[in-house]
Formats: sequence, C-alpha cells, structure tokens
Amino acid sequence: MHQFSNRLAYRLAFSVFISFPLLASAQTKNENGMTTNIPGALPNIHLVSPVANGQWTMPAGDYGNIRYSPLNRINSTNVQNMHVVGTMSTGIPHGHEGGPLVVGSTMYVVTPYPNKLIALDLAKPGYPAKWTFDPHPDITSVGIACCDVVNRGASYADGKIIYATLDATVVAVDANTGQQAWRTTVGDIHYGETVTMAPIVVKDIVFVGNSGGELGVRGKLTALDAKTGKIKWTAFSTGSDSDVRIGSDFKPFYTKDQGKDLGVKTWNPDQWKRGGGTIWGWISYDPELNLIYYGTGNPGVWNPDMRPGDNKWSICIFARDPETGMAKWAYQIEKHDWYDHDEIMENVLIDMPWQGKVRKLLIHPGRAGFVYILDRQTGELLSAQKF
Repeated sequence: MHQFSNRLAYRLAFSVFISFPLLASAQTKNENGMTTNIPGALPNIHLVSPVANGQWTMPAGDYGNIRYSPLNRINSTNVQNMHVVGTMSTGIPHGHEGGPLVVGSTMYVVTPYPNKLIALDLAKPGYPAKWTFDPHPDITSVGIACCDVVNRGASYADGKIIYATLDATVVAVDANTGQQAWRTTVGDIHYGETVTMAPIVVKDIVFVGNSGGELGVRGKLTALDAKTGKIKWTAFSTGSDSDVRIGSDFKPFYTKDQGKDLGVKTWNPDQWKRGGGTIWGWISYDPELNLIYYGTGNPGVWNPDMRPGDNKWSICIFARDPETGMAKWAYQIEKHDWYDHDEIMENVLIDMPWQGKVRKLLIHPGRAGFVYILDRQTGELLSAQKF
C-alpha cells in the first residue's frame, strides 16, 4: 500500500488492496521499520540510509529518496489475488498527492485543503478511523494557491506527524492522540505564499519550503526545531549571499556558479525580491556527508523578458548543512528559464561504480527531459542524458 506513487490523484476516496498482512515482511528490520538488507542487490552498491521495511515514515520512504521497499509477500505469483478490503472517502474533490504514512499498525492520510489528518487503524476490520485532526487553515489561501489546493504528505518523527497546511503553516500532531503539539507560521499568504510540500525531518530539524513562484514569491527553505516548532534558520533562493546562506565554505564546481552575491547581480534591480525559486518538492539527506539536497523552482516573474540574466538561484540543486543551513555547493541546471522547468523533483542518492570508480552520486530526473547525474560531494556534473 505504501508504495503508491506520490503523484496518485485519487478523487474523493482511496482504496486499500491487499491479500496478505499489510505489514508482513520476510526481511530483518530494526525498530523503526528500516533495513539495509536488500536481497539480490548488485555488488558495490551502497545505500545512503536504510530503506523502508514494514513502515513508511517519511515522504519518499528513506533519506536517499529511493522509494524502495523489500517487502515480498505480494509478488508476481499471487498479485492476481488482490482485492478491495476497505475504502474511505475524504469527501474532498481535489487532487490527493500525499502518499500515506504507515507507523506501526496505523495509517496516516493528509488531505488537500482543508488539510485534515486522518489516522486509520489497520489492525481492525474495515480499517476504521481512530481520529481526525482539523488544523482549520485560513480559507484565503484557497484563492491564492496557483495549482490546485494539494498537499504532498507528512513525516513521522519523535512520536509526531508533522505536515504543512496550505496557508503556510507547519503543524505537529501527537501520533497517538491526534492532539496538536505545536504550530508555526512559515510564510504569509497575503504575499502569495502557500505551502504544499511534505516536510522532512533530519536530526530533529524539520525542513519545509514554500510555493507561489508564479505570484511574485521569493523562494525559501525554513528549518524548524522538531520538538518545539521554533524556526532555526531560513535560506532564501534569491538575494544576497547572506540571505541565501552562502559563506566561505560554499564551493560550486563550475565557474558559472561562482561569484559574490549572484542572487542579486544576475537579476534586474530588485527583481530578485520577486524571484521565485520556490521549494515545493523533495529533500534528500546523506548522513555520512551530513548534507541535505533539494532543487529550486522556476524564476519569477513568469515572463522571461522582464528578468534578463541568469536569475540565480532558481532552477538549481543545492547542498546544505542541515544544522546551520549554510550552502556547500550549488549547480544551476538552467539559467534564465523560459519554460517553467521547476527542478524540485527527487534527488536520488546512491553510492555505486561510475566509469570504474565508486562515486557518491546524486541522480536527478529533470523537467527538461534529462537525467542529471552529479557527484554529490562536489557538485560536478557527470552526465546529462535525455529520457
């Protein structure tokens, strides 16, 4: 069940199709439902972090954004026996883009606006709702959201389900009781900011980005304390090096990405203040390098004739220290975007042989139709092949 595509747009209802115990697995797992035991794995392949195995506690299943699980009770010999055993209507006629979480024997579903969190008991027949949490987001956000009122899901950490609401708020809910633990505003809907992405938690830090690049919003990534909701730091996608959290340790691989205050100099005067580069997709994390990775969206305004220049740091991949927010490197995939080629998709992290040498790779399927492969230590582009 938890391996449904994140882009699954199920309207009004979702169904559970199983023929065997949902959480059963033949693989060894730890108490967090994660494993590094991958039967049939090729030699010299190294996982950045354990993959989901019996639970699904973060948006992509694991920090490497692999979205893989070795659960094997449903296979090619018995898949024809799958049948519907339960349905639940959310009653909300909008796109449902958030993959459910499974923690223990409970499934958690986040709806589109009004962003209700529903806990379903998988241990009981019919999978009844245990509780529903209603965050009551500001209805004004519905008229501000550019592209449907979707929500891309939640993360589980420290006994809490953490997710964002359309009105640029992050909420943490006790996973057992459904009671709100904390609530933090991370944007202003009156300036066009909304939030649709699924937060991810690393080292007790919650990361969430904003949406609204078409509405004069300035993209940013916000880090919050997972225990209290207090904002720790904010890294903008445009503006001065200080605003973008670029310092002496920032070492982009290519000359085109090197220089001072490029987040200002590559724009018309003051256009960077409405420069887009929003962050509404997926965040990866490498525990060994202690770096998070994410992509930024299209520049603003949408009309490219109004913003000559490279428009940094839109359409980029960033590597950052999760605790300080300081950038390690950045690679701009496309300068002066004409076609709304947001690059917010997954950055898949894996160590594997590359041209005879094991490399720490970042694999990014881009919206322009290329798969970009970079060295995630340095930001060097190793390949860009059309798909």
